[in-house]
Amino acid sequence: MSLRLATFNIENLMSRFDFSGFRNNLKQDRVLRLFDVRSEAEYQRLEEARTIAHTDDTRQMSALAIADCDADILCLQETDNMAALQAFEYGYLFKMIGSGYRQKYLVEGNDGRGIDVAVMVREETRDGQKIECVDVKSHAAITYADFGLFNDALAATNVPGDRIFKRDCLKLDFRIGGRPLTLFVVHFKSMGPAREGLDGRAATMPLRIAEAHAVRRIIEDRFGSGNTADKMFAICGDMNDYQERIEVLGDRRNGYSFVPRQETQSALDIFSHDGFVENTMRRRPELDRWTLFHSRGPEERHLCQLDYIWLSPALAKRNPASVPEIIRAGQPYRTIFPMGQEVERYPRTGWDRPKASDHCPVVISINV
Repeated sequence: MSLRLATFNIENLMSRFDFSGFRNNLKQDRVLRLFDVRSEAEYQRLEEARTIAHTDDTRQMSALAIADCDADILCLQETDNMAALQAFEYGYLFKMIGSGYRQKYLVEGNDGRGIDVAVMVREETRDGQKIECVDVKSHAAITYADFGLFNDALAATNVPGDRIFKRDCLKLDFRIGGRPLTLFVVHFKSMGPAREGLDGRAATMPLRIAEAHAVRRIIEDRFGSGNTADKMFAICGDMNDYQERIEVLGDRRNGYSFVPRQETQSALDIFSHDGFVENTMRRRPELDRWTLFHSRGPEERHLCQLDYIWLSPALAKRNPASVPEIIRAGQPYRTIFPMGQEVERYPRTGWDRPKASDHCPVVISINV
């Protein structure tokens, strides 16, 4: 029986306005920086208008990207709350695919902005197999002390009693046509600003390393240490880290070149170094595995994979020919595509915005 499983960082599916930019320019939208806003009340009115004006096109594109996934189970990151998810489904997704996702799961996690991981599930697979969720468990409350993960690298920004996951690790046990499948849905710590001579990725690496160790511990606790290889599970989500990237060189006038680079360290090594799970994206060509374009100007541009569906060894073995699909039609035009990978963008896509997301949805068809 075939199941389509997808993950997508939908980016700030929020039902609240963020007015913090009035007092913190780093959080202020670039449009409002062009104007002399003299009062907080005036700022709030402008921010509300700006957000509403941008949101409709953005969410139409998000819905188109989800429709293109055609997933039976869809794992989402950056969802504000269940009300926002339901409003998005009714107002946008329903118009693309109809009443497809009757089951929805979201547990409030640890993110200060209130963005959470969520899962949307059809009642049946495309071939008519019932999809039944039998258990949901949040791990947002687990601390470094609980798992013995606190170390010197974390001490600069954390204490032992702090929670490990900056959002959550949401575990869902399913039965697909009576067969078991467990999903672990995550959104790891983002790459923050540079600190103490380290770039943002390196400065936040200890946090993601701890999150990866914690996910692995949760899986081993679920199935038994040393007994995970023959179990049917997947880890899905935005890992905010990568083991390889494609450096983008050149310019628009003279053309671009794309140079693969291997990273010396990644939090994801904890998953892959001993074959604990398989990143099936490596079944795609080296230049065609990316899910996000990162740019801080011409001096720092690369393509990388931040969005993952890791399969357990048993699940990967059962699906040796399954290759993930990457939905890139919602990418803004500023994204630089390697030759031969260009796609037709969704209507009204902009240079930087509107867009479906900076992240590309990833979907894979698997037999459970």
